[in-house]
Amino acid sequence: MKLCRFQSANGISFGVTKEGWLYDLTGVDPVGFRTLNSAYTKAGSDVPAMLDHIEAGMKKARKVRHDDRLLRIPLQSPEIWAAGVTYLRSREARETETKSKGIYDRVYEAVRPELFLKDTGLRCRGPEEDVCVRSDSKWSVPEPELTVVFDEEARVVGYTIGNDVSSRDIEGENPLYLPQAKVYRGSSAIGPVIATPDEISDPHNLEIKMKILREGKVAFRGTVNTSQMKRSIPELAEFLKRDNILRRFTLLMTGTSIVPPDDFTLEGGEIVEIEIEGIGQLRNPVMKLRK
Repeated sequence: MKLCRFQSANGISFGVTKEGWLYDLTGVDPVGFRTLNSAYTKAGSDVPAMLDHIEAGMKKARKVRHDDRLLRIPLQSPEIWAAGVTYLRSREARETETKSKGIYDRVYEAVRPELFLKDTGLRCRGPEEDVCVRSDSKWSVPEPELTVVFDEEARVVGYTIGNDVSSRDIEGENPLYLPQAKVYRGSSAIGPVIATPDEISDPHNLEIKMKILREGKVAFRGTVNTSQMKRSIPELAEFLKRDNILRRFTLLMTGTSIVPPDDFTLEGGEIVEIEIEGIGQLRNPVMKLRK
């Protein structure tokens, strides 16, 4: 099942996209289907029960033809976390950019993964909304990532697409600058839907594609499979919840292996398109922030 939020005749509705249609669940029950959280709570905080609850609502729901332009950010997450150096290509790229040689080799081989707080949801964008490049960065890239939706017990509620925009020059200057390289206005995007676990048979075997368009032409494209990820989702979840407090629908971006060449930097006016098998495509224009 692919859960979404979209512009309806009555405002922003929570619903399902299926076979070219958008099902307006909020129109069926404005309280019980106001958001993903209300549907999950109504079903007793259980994914299979939630799916049954939603399927029952779909039988009563008004539906409209699917249009990507109607889709909004699928979830207002309380926190977005990210995992770094989970792919070999990421280790290589960060070793290239950094002045602190060897640090990312050690992270890649370590038992403990690199986890960091990317956002509290305030800086996150949805489909067709601008992602941003820092005004003081000269070398920035998008990072396409399979993103997991957890409940407060770190149980998987679903999967979405994440874009972890990063300033490689700022992080490379000093690893302690990671928060500034990663956390700023418009530095992340998620969407277009949340695919529930029944849609994703194996999250460790999904094809990820990214394409960057510059003046209508492809400036970069890349492909990877999540089978190349060194760490598993249960492993990352275990470290994320360890001695931590997770709020319901915390997101975790699981890392990237699609990295443009070192002479490439993201520019304002470009379009980033990220596609993940079984989920869909997240498309965002790029805006360069001004000092």
